[in-house]
Amino acid sequence: MIYLDNAATTMPKPEAVYRAVEETMHTCASLGRSGHPAAQRASAVAYACREAAGQLFDTPPDQVVFTSSATHGLNIAIKSLVNPGDRVVVSGFEHNAVIRPLHALGADLVIAGRKLFDPADTLAAFAAAVTPETKAVVCTHVSNVFGYILPVEEIAVLCRDRGVPLIVDAAQSAGVLEVSLARWGAAFVAMPGHKGLYGPQGTGLLLCGRVPKPLLEGGTGSQSERWDMPDFLPDAAEAGTHNVPGIAGLLEGIRYLQSRGLAAVAAHEGQLIGRLARALSNHPNLTVYRGPAAAQSGVLSVSAAGLDCETVARRLGEAGVATRAGLHCAPVAHESAGTLRSGTVRLSVSDFTTEAEIDAAAGILGQICQL
Repeated sequence: MIYLDNAATTMPKPEAVYRAVEETMHTCASLGRSGHPAAQRASAVAYACREAAGQLFDTPPDQVVFTSSATHGLNIAIKSLVNPGDRVVVSGFEHNAVIRPLHALGADLVIAGRKLFDPADTLAAFAAAVTPETKAVVCTHVSNVFGYILPVEEIAVLCRDRGVPLIVDAAQSAGVLEVSLARWGAAFVAMPGHKGLYGPQGTGLLLCGRVPKPLLEGGTGSQSERWDMPDFLPDAAEAGTHNVPGIAGLLEGIRYLQSRGLAAVAAHEGQLIGRLARALSNHPNLTVYRGPAAAQSGVLSVSAAGLDCETVARRLGEAGVATRAGLHCAPVAHESAGTLRSGTVRLSVSDFTTEAEIDAAAGILGQICQL
């Protein structure tokens, strides 16, 4: 199988990830609950993961909160900052993990920046939209549909200058691009473990620039005499039993990235997406949603004349190429790009994708779209 669905979850993972999950199942109990060796091993694994993540994302270890996904983290972040009726500015490329919690809260949603692969327009739109009435800004770092890299660094400066808290959705950038809680001065940065960090499904991280409101209440192993949740990190946001095997796998994924280097990963993915875009761009029946190299990560969307996206993806799957078709849980992004009615076929790479796989997939897709 040629696996080009890495924007959903990366496959394969580094071998150390698989080994860590299995070993932890055999050797670790729950962290923070007991003093015996199996519990102490679990606590050591968790702290090592917080520490490694803190090094990678410029964050003190105690400000790294474990979550089950980026969606989980975004819900914590959004519900810590936003109240019903609050004015919240978001980009025109947000995932439903942002839009749905804000809608459920009854936020006054302002969408800023609709032009695909145009960072200057996005920044100008945010500058116009972020007013004194704005209670929060939520912005994706990279569009999960098109790979568009939004100008988060500049948006963060804008938010700091205007005293507005910023939440960043780093679901598609963590593990590929530089992510820094300290440099951005963000209130929160959410990310999954199972995408660019090469961890298992069911893992995620929330980098906390402030103490969040608890999304769940329950046991933490600390201050058990209290009826309310602890008011310090990370305990305030980590009720219940941790996914210790997942955390162990995530730690090894992060260690892989530390040894490989983010710049090398980004260069590899960028080169592959450029190669794929060039191979498909001259096909008469394909529309390729391609931006400048500096504004596009390892995700490419295409649409085919005369074929719906689900049919194209199904035929690719039958030929051994794994992709994703449809709206990708991001209708706002498709609305911005004019693809809401049609959807797209999304092809996404990882550090383990090869040039031979890209060339083969381009050839198969080209044959499918010969009408």
